[in-house]
Amino acid sequence: MEKKTNGKGIALLILTAVVWGFAFVAQSVGSEHVNTFVFNGIRFALGCVSLIPVILLFERNAKDRKMMKTTVIAGLVCGVVLFSASTLQQYGIELYNKAGFSDSSGRAGFLTALYMVIVPLMGLFMKKRPTVETWLGVACAVCGLFLISFTHGFSVSFEDLVIIGCAFLFAIHIIVIDRFGDQMYSLRFAMTQFGVSALLSGAFVLAGTAAGVMEVNTFADIKAAALPILYGGFMSVGVAHTCQILGQKNAEPAFASIILSTESMFSVIGGAIILGETMTLRGYVGCALIFAGIILTQVKLIGRKKRESVNV
Repeated sequence: MEKKTNGKGIALLILTAVVWGFAFVAQSVGSEHVNTFVFNGIRFALGCVSLIPVILLFERNAKDRKMMKTTVIAGLVCGVVLFSASTLQQYGIELYNKAGFSDSSGRAGFLTALYMVIVPLMGLFMKKRPTVETWLGVACAVCGLFLISFTHGFSVSFEDLVIIGCAFLFAIHIIVIDRFGDQMYSLRFAMTQFGVSALLSGAFVLAGTAAGVMEVNTFADIKAAALPILYGGFMSVGVAHTCQILGQKNAEPAFASIILSTESMFSVIGGAIILGETMTLRGYVGCALIFAGIILTQVKLIGRKKRESVNV
């Protein structure tokens, strides 16, 4: 049976996109006070804890052993991928700030959103032939990436490469989750992957500090970054993820993907309103092309869904 989208689902998904978009601002501000692993370690720990009452409310009767086993395995695998992707993302934003970029939040948001284009391309390795709409979307995204990143001839900054790397990892994260699908408990899976990400971040903090290769953050540093960390933990990780799950229960998947991809737009809005970030006309055109590419790669799914429903 085809899932129908209702107002509740749309509202929850829009809220998710807004929270995730403004999270780039929190990450940018937080990177000025604490290093990548400290920021991510604390926020993922907070996100993990915040899901406990939600799980007790929505998944308290989870007793299927097979689903529980799949949940744990998927959570462990995705936890490692999420840790890697989030590390590159936060590190890239930190590098943007150190290099003096005036558009770090919006830039990181749009380049991260390339995962929506990368996912169908990775489908080639799974013998899933992309449609014409997919190739058009990729072309738009590549042109947009060129306008944003290649500002001084045919060269791309190291900072951009780090964020693009995180986009590839987020694409892998999406594919792994799709592989397990409905075979797991969503909220317990989320808490597991957040817990893994928090533990790995903490381990790197300890290892880096002991080896003397990582800047030691004091309690004063953490206190200065408290608001961004709290937003990143409770809102971006805990609340937004829960809204995503609940929203997708009341929305057709392809339509949900289109709404969620607008997080990139909200990252630019958040950066402009809160941080006073600016972007050149060339940058805005590039962002618009990337966003158009994102939409095109998702529109094909709607068309396919309609064709499949007609053939049933």
